Amino acid sequence: MTATASTPGLTLGPVLFHWPAERLLDFYRRIADEAPVERVHVGEVVCGKRMPFNDPCWPDVIERLERAGKQVVLSTLALPATVRERRSIADLCGDSRLVEVNDITALPARSGQPFVTGPFLNVYNEATAQFLADQGARTICPPVELSLASIAGMAAACPDIEFELFAFGRLPLAISGRCYHARLHGLHKDSCQFTCEKDPDGLAVDTLDNQAFLAINGVQTLSNQVQAFCARPEELAANGVRRLRLSPHTCDMVAVAEAYRALVDGEEEPADVRAILSRLDLPGEMVEGYVHARPGWMTAATVD
Repeated sequence: MTATASTPGLTLGPVLFHWPAERLLDFYRRIADEAPVERVHVGEVVCGKRMPFNDPCWPDVIERLERAGKQVVLSTLALPATVRERRSIADLCGDSRLVEVNDITALPARSGQPFVTGPFLNVYNEATAQFLADQGARTICPPVELSLASIAGMAAACPDIEFELFAFGRLPLAISGRCYHARLHGLHKDSCQFTCEKDPDGLAVDTLDNQAFLAINGVQTLSNQVQAFCARPEELAANGVRRLRLSPHTCDMVAVAEAYRALVDGEEEPADVRAILSRLDLPGEMVEGYVHARPGWMTAATVD
């Protein structure tokens, strides 16, 4: 199961939410044994305060995934705020495995060695993509707001880069210096009591007139809806997309991976895959507007 020019690869992105260690271990054991993905990201991306809880898990998780034949990518923080957090990024950048850069300050520690970039980096044009390639980027997952046509333009200008499209999951929109979960519970960020753990898929936020709006995850803002972009492999290849990223949620991620595997292998049509996904316990409505250069909340039916 390796990516080719005609068959895109599948990547399982990092867990964005604050899951307890036992849940993480159980999740990655099943991914290792059952999920048809080639590449798996591990590590804390959203909040450095969570790292002491989950860092002890990663050696066992990595060993299990690699024993199962998965390529492990070490994901790094998107908004390092302390000296300790910057040092942790520098330490990860010294690893021989692929590292996912989510903040530009990580480049000096990784420059010249292969790395991938996550959707938190502002890669909106060909010049930025080429700059990152010159520093060692091998795979770029552009920001989720970019359309498929925009990615196609970058891929045409930078043929040596593997472009990865964020295909499934609540869309990561922003990282803040403030903790929304702490504020919601009347707490300060420094004494947040890790209330974000109560919402393992993020907390849905509605407008004052009860319309679905966004979701919060500690210091992170995500879409309320779930990206569920499905396209035939030839359409992906024609637009320079060589990988699809699936972002973990509490729904059956093995079933999600199996559905997308059937899609990229040409065994299922996009409509059939959407039907499979719709039967899972997703945290929000399925959308794919951004990919079509439309508002992100639009569904497959409304963008056609």
